[in-house]
Amino acid sequence: MISARPKIAELVYQLYGRSLHPELFDIHQSRTVERGGYKATVQITSAGHLVTWQYRGLVLTEVAAASHHPLPQRRRLMSYRLKGERSDRMEIRAGVGYEMKFSLEPADDEKFAAYQRELTLQATRQGMLQKFEPTGRFELGALSYVNVDSRDKVLCVQAFHTFPDDRAVLKIQSWYRLGIAP
Repeated sequence: MISARPKIAELVYQLYGRSLHPELFDIHQSRTVERGGYKATVQITSAGHLVTWQYRGLVLTEVAAASHHPLPQRRRLMSYRLKGERSDRMEIRAGVGYEMKFSLEPADDEKFAAYQRELTLQATRQGMLQKFEPTGRFELGALSYVNVDSRDKVLCVQAFHTFPDDRAVLKIQSWYRLGIAP
């Protein structure tokens, strides 16, 4: 298990058509949502987050983790280095779709501190917030904030992860959709 947050250059985003063993991750928080026939478990990990979405025998797992993290190759549907901006979508099977977008934003000290304050404030209203201990280089520790918006036909997960040592903010948004037209 990885106990310290990896450097931003080491991060990857991956989507699997299967579940992943939770013991592979250092999980800090977890929330489960059941609605409209689907079930989703959203977890904040030391490197980012893990989302496991299930619907009628179909399992999709989204993970933001370190590239050297020991994750399987089997049934991996997407894999991207987390740098710059990217979006992708796919129809998994008839009526089930997945879409994601991410952006990695560098921030100067003032902008970074503003992100940290805003995420903390937002978490007092909704979502999950995990504060990590500072690494020693900077007095600010990393934050992970995840907001889950569940509707009968759509689950939207918004994740924000800060990296104080790199002065960067990672934003990932994903949608799991039911009833999409072929």
